[in-house]
Amino acid sequence: MSSISDTHDQAPAMSSGLKQPYHLVDPSPWPIVGAVGGLFTVLGIIFVAHYKNYTMLIIGLAVVLATMFVWWRDVLRESRTPGLHSPVVRLGLRYGMLLFISSEVMFFVAFFWAYFNFALFPEHVSGAKALVWPPEGIITIAPFAVPFLNTMILLLSGTTVTWAHHSLLAGNRSGLVRGLGLTVVLGLCFTALQANEYAHSPFAFGGSVYPSVFFLATGFHGFHVIVGTLFLIVCFFRARAGQFTPERHFGFEAAAWYWHFVDVVWLFLFSCIYWWGAGPVTAG
Repeated sequence: MSSISDTHDQAPAMSSGLKQPYHLVDPSPWPIVGAVGGLFTVLGIIFVAHYKNYTMLIIGLAVVLATMFVWWRDVLRESRTPGLHSPVVRLGLRYGMLLFISSEVMFFVAFFWAYFNFALFPEHVSGAKALVWPPEGIITIAPFAVPFLNTMILLLSGTTVTWAHHSLLAGNRSGLVRGLGLTVVLGLCFTALQANEYAHSPFAFGGSVYPSVFFLATGFHGFHVIVGTLFLIVCFFRARAGQFTPERHFGFEAAAWYWHFVDVVWLFLFSCIYWWGAGPVTAG
């Protein structure tokens, strides 16, 4: 999503035939193809739930992933075309990324709302034997075991991606590549530790409200960590190819913003769900 060229910043977009500072994209098949892939994915989930048939789900996910790849490839090609990503277009890209992250914030607000609704008012839990949270019989995960280690990993990854950003601004390409590489490794470590935590969890998904809220909140965060790691992997290879300059590197900036958002959400998850919500009995 970032441009390489440092020249022609003020050149108007000409693909529309009009002299104006906005880039009106050429006709593209990817929006409708992506919509069809999304439809197949949703129908595939229904077929899996009711008939244990994975064919449509696999086809839908393959179409969605392929659409993401070719669509973003086209955006990168546009960014390398002089005049298309003018200053006002790049400003719009920044606003778009900020609005996207804002929507993700509200996405997690819903999970925290659900959690505190039951944690502060446990009488809402159907069939609860006592007005306590976590519900009776739930053995929670020890907060200062794997969750705390993952917290330190994510905080460290926030410093490495910031190091990479400052190296880029200083024109230090090797520092940029090393910082991105370390951030990717730390993101993979976080995902591996969370997968191990799920494999040895003292409770399973479903059965009561606590496991449902826990796995939804932490699981969707884990999904965002995977997405952010993929984002940074792309930036890592682009950085090695010399496609970022101190003046033109919005693709990297967007990835760094997203990664810091992931860090902050985890701090709330650790503080509220793992630490504050820990029960009298924990499994390390």
